[in-house]
Amino acid sequence: METWRVVATVLFAAAGLPLVLVLMAKARDRTDRSGTVAITGAVAFVVLLLLGVVMLTVLPGVLTWSLLGLIVAALGVMMLAS
Repeated sequence: METWRVVATVLFAAAGLPLVLVLMAKARDRTDRSGTVAITGAVAFVVLLLLGVVMLTVLPGVLTWSLLGLIVAALGVMMLAS
């Protein structure tokens, strides 16, 4: 496994985990139901996990770094908007 794949995946996880928490907080603000918050968190975490595995194994370099940039930008926008 190449080093750049590991670095990109670690950075993706570091940006993705706070993004999951932000999504859960936004779901709590919208619905105020714990079931919806739990489902939102579970779905976001599974998507993050699957994307991390795909990034670590088969995604080409340009797409991997583009996906990482997209996640970091989304986290930045969500943090500034809240």
